[in-house]
Amino acid sequence: MTALASPATAPAAETPAQPASGSSFYSAMRLLPAGQRDAMYAVYAFCRAVDDVADEGGPREVRAAELDRWRADIDALYAGQPVPRVAALAAPVREFGLKREDFLAVIDGMAMDAEADIVAPDAATLDLYCDRVASAVGRLSVRIFGLAEEPGRALAHHLGRALQLTNILRDIDEDAERGRLYLPRERLAAIGLTQPTPEAALRHPRLPEVCAALAAEAEAHYRTSWQIMARAPRRATKAPRIMAAAYHLILDRLLARGWAAPRPRVKPGKLALVGVLLRHGIL
Repeated sequence: MTALASPATAPAAETPAQPASGSSFYSAMRLLPAGQRDAMYAVYAFCRAVDDVADEGGPREVRAAELDRWRADIDALYAGQPVPRVAALAAPVREFGLKREDFLAVIDGMAMDAEADIVAPDAATLDLYCDRVASAVGRLSVRIFGLAEEPGRALAHHLGRALQLTNILRDIDEDAERGRLYLPRERLAAIGLTQPTPEAALRHPRLPEVCAALAAEAEAHYRTSWQIMARAPRRATKAPRIMAAAYHLILDRLLARGWAAPRPRVKPGKLALVGVLLRHGIL
């Protein structure tokens, strides 16, 4: 699941779908100028729709065929003949120079979930997954925000991975219920799990070591993201600063809660989110 995606099931349409009003993504995007906001809603709707294909179940061959149709729709969009469900992307593509390869990367990331349940990928595969489902979305987003090419791509790389690793740590129990385990194989092997399953990993007494190591990786990506944003124009980094700060609240809550079962789901408090908006939402 991408950092922008939601469990809602409505497909993308000509009018960009809006995220839930209580989400950190919604809070960040509503502060953007109208053109940027509408473009981000269109990207959000696309991500949500392809994420639903991967996550809503059904035969794998049906999901693969639907993702192929999304690839064909993106090709049609860039050929100047958009079908209705990607029509809302036409203006953002034209106005902000969004890259076809990034949309296709998002679809390829969803295909990784749709083709087979991911269970303990090696570190390189996990990094590729994070790049496709999160950093590719970031590469689309930073163009809309107006960041220069080099710092924009660097920010997308690091912040996308920070957000996705935070998602993985937050959702380990929910993912296990789907038969998925995104914790890296090498770190599980280091605690003695050489043939890991989701159930075995979550029961293992040394699971906190694996989660703590992944949290440290996420923390390093957050740190680099803030360094990049500190050197960029503040107006162009308003939305990613809000997203980074809001998601870091989740990581902080996870670290404070710990990794031993039971693991109640965490979310930032409203006052903390208001603090994020006050600190980063005002230029």
